[in-house]
Amino acid sequence: MRIAFAGSPPAAVTVMERLIAAGHSVACVITQPDRPRGRGGKTIPTAVGKAALDRGLDLWRPATINDPAVLDDLRALDVGALCVVGFGQLLKDDVLSGWTCINVHFSLLPAYRGAAPVERAIMDGLTTTGVTIMQMDAGLDTGPMIATEEIAIAPQDDAGVILNRLAEVGGDLLGGVLSGMETAPLEVTPQPDGGESYAAKIGDEDRWLDRTASPAHEVDRIRALSPHIGVRLQIGGQPFKLWRAAVSDTVPPDAGTAVASDASLLVAVGDGAIAIDELQPPGKGRMAAVDFLRGWRGDLTLT
Repeated sequence: MRIAFAGSPPAAVTVMERLIAAGHSVACVITQPDRPRGRGGKTIPTAVGKAALDRGLDLWRPATINDPAVLDDLRALDVGALCVVGFGQLLKDDVLSGWTCINVHFSLLPAYRGAAPVERAIMDGLTTTGVTIMQMDAGLDTGPMIATEEIAIAPQDDAGVILNRLAEVGGDLLGGVLSGMETAPLEVTPQPDGGESYAAKIGDEDRWLDRTASPAHEVDRIRALSPHIGVRLQIGGQPFKLWRAAVSDTVPPDAGTAVASDASLLVAVGDGAIAIDELQPPGKGRMAAVDFLRGWRGDLTLT
């Protein structure tokens, strides 16, 4: 069975690569249009677009997949399914009714529907999450389920680690679903009632350390926004990004100043403190806190 694959971010590349490695035929790859990215504003393809170009796959970059001309081209390919992973465009009725549209969602539905399921699960302190393969409908991640698989979230895992693992699991799980579709009708199960939650896109309010929250919550927040977004903290009047931290038993005597301690930077948070082990000064790369402290000549006042 030939498939069309629609996706954009790096995690979708992992899924696509695992499908190809398993022998599934990708007739075309659909992704978001190239956009200016980075400091130089250079127009570059999405991660999926680059991977498709590198592999010599037929790459489509429409402004919208719902364009009648795009759908005509898709019909001409005679694909058996449209597989969607982090595509970033809404599929309307003409697409949903024209093909079996299968989505890889990185949570155990109906929990964490929406744009940031991995980040929100870690932020909430969960110790497990998973992948759901579902048949898409007009709702937001509300379609019936085809397959699920659970994975553990270890205390040291950040969003990058979990997303990579989920993409690998999801790619293999989707590959099994597609293989099954070649010999038998697709079996689906409605999502269970109860347990619904929404994983909103990460916003500005999520990006700043909350020094009134519990230390454990803020450590989870730092894990949730690493390695791609980063929790921000003003140190010495400058915005730093925090990449790795742990709950500390030592609380700085002055809550308004960070304190150097061994290889970490201690910051009072809530009724305790966190030890920042890795951070990023403005205009520089990520570094261990011990290396930052060795070269820092400014003050450590928190604002």
